[in-house]
Amino acid sequence: MLEARHLSAGYGRAQILVGLDLAVDRGEVVALLGRNGAGKSTTLKALMGLVETRSGEVRFEGVRIDRRAPHEIARLGLGYVPEDRRIFTDLTVAENLEVGRQPPRSGAPTWTTQKLLALFPTLGPMLKRRGGSMSGGEQQMLCIARTLAGNPRAILLDEPSEGLAPVIVDQVAAAILEMKWAGVAVLLAEQSARFTERVADRGYKLEKGKISPA
Repeated sequence: MLEARHLSAGYGRAQILVGLDLAVDRGEVVALLGRNGAGKSTTLKALMGLVETRSGEVRFEGVRIDRRAPHEIARLGLGYVPEDRRIFTDLTVAENLEVGRQPPRSGAPTWTTQKLLALFPTLGPMLKRRGGSMSGGEQQMLCIARTLAGNPRAILLDEPSEGLAPVIVDQVAAAILEMKWAGVAVLLAEQSARFTERVADRGYKLEKGKISPA
């Protein structure tokens, strides 16, 4: 479903990624493992069109997307949850979910508000709470739920378990598995080998911008 071939990317004069090859199939969870600075976040941003691609190509369901704008890529059905969450702090939980809402998409599961609240029960009593008053873990769940509200065919998750309390980590892990069972392709960047062992089917090891099967 999502594939990068010989992908090189970077910022300005700095090249971060060098000739990456990776692929994620429908209903599969794939992990990008590596230390801070290895290029995990840059990889996700390059796939999403947020970082300049120097060479190589990215294909999503057979369509080349490496020269497209991020909003065009999102409309094709590729969701992205950044490491810094970026929820709308002045909006309520319900309003954040509505901002992410897109019509049902052919070939993708439809995530209604009811389904999202079943996925993240913690959010149920918080629908009228503003995002800025939520904890980091609650914001992480909201960010994932808001992205799913767009009914993506595939989703990119940047450090989804970082800094979260164990009870929140459990909910995030369960949500990732639910996405998999629903047929969503999931690519997650993680430092925690323990977390990836819980959710991932396989992984790639990233070191100094180069990738190899883990």
